Amino acid sequence: MNLLSAIGEILVLIGTFFYFLSALGLIRMPDVYNRMQTSTKSATLGSLGVIVGTGLWAVGRGYSPAWIVQTITVATFLLLTNPISAHALIRAAYKRGIPLWHGSVVDKYAEHLAQKENAESEEVSE
Repeated sequence: MNLLSAIGEILVLIGTFFYFLSALGLIRMPDVYNRMQTSTKSATLGSLGVIVGTGLWAVGRGYSPAWIVQTITVATFLLLTNPISAHALIRAAYKRGIPLWHGSVVDKYAEHLAQKENAESEEVSE
């Protein structure tokens, strides 16, 4: 086994660990917002580890070097799109009226919406 294969296998194991944390977060977190945050971050890191690890493993085993280019391209796309899609889903859940967990202390988005509404009402009254 050469160095690239070993690094690839280690990255796959690290990615699998983050997948486990993602699943644990889905079970343990109290509301949809916390679940979405933990699953998005952990699943993104898990996917990056598994995808890049697979590419390194393949190149280390003698497959075409194009494998690493393809896997890094997929990992980059995932890294850029996963947080954006999670943000859109969480915002849709908030606008739909899904309540926060009763132990949540801060709701900055509600504060922002209240400020925006006050600013708009002041513009209309002027």
